[in-house]
Amino acid sequence: MAETVTPSTPALLASLDPLLRDWLPRQRWFAGKGSPVTGFSPVAETELLPSDGRLGLHHLLVRAEQPPAPAEAGDCYQLLIGVRETLPPRLAPALIGHVTDGPLAGRTVYDALYDPRPAEVLLEALRTRARIGGLRFERAPGQEIRDGLVARLLTGEQSNSSVVYGDTFILKLLRRVVPGVNPDLEIPLALAREGCARVPAPTAWLRAELDGDAYVLAVLQPFVRGATDGWELALRELAKGEDFTAEARALGRATAEVHTALARALPTATLGHSRLEAEVAGMTERLAAAAQAVPALRPYEDGLRSAYQALAQLAAEGRTWTAQRVHGDLHLGQCLRSPSGDWSLIDFEGEPARPLAERRMPQPPVRDIAGMLRSFDYAAHSVTPPAPGWASRCRAAYCSGYAEITGADPRTDPVLLRAYETDKAVYEVVYEARHRPDWLPVPLSAVHRLATTDLI
Repeated sequence: MAETVTPSTPALLASLDPLLRDWLPRQRWFAGKGSPVTGFSPVAETELLPSDGRLGLHHLLVRAEQPPAPAEAGDCYQLLIGVRETLPPRLAPALIGHVTDGPLAGRTVYDALYDPRPAEVLLEALRTRARIGGLRFERAPGQEIRDGLVARLLTGEQSNSSVVYGDTFILKLLRRVVPGVNPDLEIPLALAREGCARVPAPTAWLRAELDGDAYVLAVLQPFVRGATDGWELALRELAKGEDFTAEARALGRATAEVHTALARALPTATLGHSRLEAEVAGMTERLAAAAQAVPALRPYEDGLRSAYQALAQLAAEGRTWTAQRVHGDLHLGQCLRSPSGDWSLIDFEGEPARPLAERRMPQPPVRDIAGMLRSFDYAAHSVTPPAPGWASRCRAAYCSGYAEITGADPRTDPVLLRAYETDKAVYEVVYEARHRPDWLPVPLSAVHRLATTDLI
């Protein structure tokens, strides 16, 4: 493994440019859908396997240029580019294209995470704590990684990419990256120090140090063998007509245990009038932008705004709340149930569309609770006919389970809960309109409820 000579990077990227312009926007994790990519600028490039052999491997950090935004403001993406003479049929889904000029002329390039050998290069680098160019492969003290683990890519819908190694570890490779402390590493490390068993402790991670900026690029954690994610389990139970309230209650307890540990592990804050005023202003701005982007939201705008105004009024009257670090994007798909019935929470990156600094700010725990309540609603609308009664029972059970640990039932603060559930539903409307238009009626049904009643 060796770092590519920096002067060659522009020629390499120029030869890949037309292929990446077509390939990148088609990826599920690409954040800039709806706007064409006009070019790329290099942030960093490292050769992990030489391209003059049978198999080459390049690690790229590139900034996608999407006018009218200035080039330097484009999103930065992490790419692992494999290089072969020809691509075997098993790797056909990974194809990026055939290079016609530049240093890789005549070669085929592809998403290397589909290929076990390049994926295993990453694990070996983590195992040996390698330092390659600006890449820093780091391993937690006392954690061991044995060699010889076979890699396989998880191909479900994700906003990042995940590779499982021998049913022992799972590597989450972040695709859209920003400099700074990433909560997807920061929070699990903090919870590990607290001894919280609800979150798998990081085994190793990949960072980059570039021009004074630090990036978290990937996190390796134990793989929960035989686990089922909460979304799959909920849909399965729904299809069978089975009750899910016991699991929802257990999920509420698990969420509360994580929140309790986070409040011990990381700083908390008081959410009073000034902080709440800024929070409500942000919610209102997001609503206005969402209504501008999604016309179907406009008839509900005044009703939704009233949810935020009611919260601001409470703060103006002197109410305060405790803010702390939270999951930030909690839903059924972020929860794993082990074969023994224990629930774990994963993926602490937060909502990727939000700025990193915002994702790391202390928030009221109700932000996570609102996300999970919305997730029950999504599950209930995924069956035909929809099952709103199922969702209502699960929502109630989840809140009851949460109260068993904390002593505070989220439903006893309906104004706070309504405001945060509204903010989450508005986010969902924009997301679905942009990525999955067929799903848009699901958050719109919640928008109708939240805009027309004060009841949760």
